[in-house]
Amino acid sequence: MLNITVRSTVHHELTPISRRENATLVLLARNSDLNGVMASMKSLESHFNHKYLYPWVFLNDEEFSNEFKGRVMLETNAPVHFGLIPKEHWTQPSWIDEGKAEESRKRLKEQNIIYGDSSSYRNMCRFNSGYFFHHPLLQPFKYYWRVEPDVKYFCDISYDPFQYMIQNNQTYGFTITLYETPETVTTLWDSVKEFIIRYPQYIANDNAMEFLSGDGGKTYNMCHFWSNFEIADMDFWRSEAYQTFFEFLDTKGGFYYERWGDAPIHSIAAALFLPKQRLHFFQDIGYQHAVYQHCPSSDESMGNTCSCHRWNTIDYRKQSCLPRYKAMLSSHTAVDPLS
Repeated sequence: MLNITVRSTVHHELTPISRRENATLVLLARNSDLNGVMASMKSLESHFNHKYLYPWVFLNDEEFSNEFKGRVMLETNAPVHFGLIPKEHWTQPSWIDEGKAEESRKRLKEQNIIYGDSSSYRNMCRFNSGYFFHHPLLQPFKYYWRVEPDVKYFCDISYDPFQYMIQNNQTYGFTITLYETPETVTTLWDSVKEFIIRYPQYIANDNAMEFLSGDGGKTYNMCHFWSNFEIADMDFWRSEAYQTFFEFLDTKGGFYYERWGDAPIHSIAAALFLPKQRLHFFQDIGYQHAVYQHCPSSDESMGNTCSCHRWNTIDYRKQSCLPRYKAMLSSHTAVDPLS
């Protein structure tokens, strides 16, 4: 392997590029998100990436402004790439009944559902569910770390999570797991059950159905991994199983007729198509998005220094699915979906 070095101005040391895995940091943003993007970059660079210099890929459905590009590039010594999302990957498909979609937006707005009346949010969910990993800028990479504007990382990360995923044969990693808003996915599980019956060959033997359902798959308990933080293998999303799954769900129109999010889509796929041992809870990575945060306990922090308060973690509050996830891992009962 070619051993190239780049200089880190933070620690004044040489960081060999050959130590990096085939991975990138991915951030979907608008020009108006600049301040939030910079805040997230500062946090992740200071706690992790100043040592490894993993490249950043920024994606937008419009061209990034020169101001955005210039200020972002000042926040890192790592390579930075800016990409435009193809219109066909972002816009509402022509076959969607706009009258029906408009009724859905109106109904969810009346129910005070967050982003209930937003078409752009639905475009984003569909893009993150089925298209981001196909973007030309991401084709050279296998692993990604998803970053959002206005997120915080609380702990110094003393190892490479990408390397951990590879060495331990992990495919999907998360920090927070929550219950989805039921009004946004009213028919999603019916579609999933239809898919399971039609394509049983894609269901892993030692799957994580117990995380998704308490009755063997008859109903969905709304648990999902909060996808604003993901460290995962994009080859899983590019696989035949996931591509078939996304295309099947997309034909149902639920991204627009309801408000299907990429979090439940990703979570259900990972839980069903992967052995449960290939899902990883990054318990040692302190993280906050919006009002929710995961703060490691002293045992979970693996000796890393964290600036958050343990009492403020969501892990064992009523909104969290982490207890269910841990119970699923400790169970030795294999679940045959819909049996």
